Amino acid sequence: MFQVRRTEEMINKTFRLPSSLLDELTRIAEQEKVSVNNLVRQCCEYALSNMGKEREKH
Repeated sequence: MFQVRRTEEMINKTFRLPSSLLDELTRIAEQEKVSVNNLVRQCCEYALSNMGKEREKH
């Protein structure tokens, strides 16, 4: 299960996201009291770790 957590130092990188996705990420980050950057990183890590499991099924 995905759990939002606080983390360590970050490196800057620019990505473009649809405004509707950014709005949802911002809302969730505010609820969880973390930065949007922190939330996006955690979402990416979660997706990548679970993508491997999905790829093994194919």
